[in-house]
Amino acid sequence: MELQVGDRLTNEAGESEVIAPPYSTAGGRIVHARVQRINEPASWEIWNWDAAKRISVGRTSAEEGKG
Repeated sequence: MELQVGDRLTNEAGESEVIAPPYSTAGGRIVHARVQRINEPASWEIWNWDAAKRISVGRTSAEEGKG
């Protein structure tokens, strides 16, 4: 699993950021990630999906994160 804290995911509700290490259940078939909407710390929720499903992830490079 290449998803990591700080990655950004998008769905129909908008863009969210992974805020805790993702984990899998059901023998690695289901992935769970705690996410929050960008700049809204009280909005966290757990997203889950089939591990075989491809998802689109945005990642900030080390250079962009500085500053």
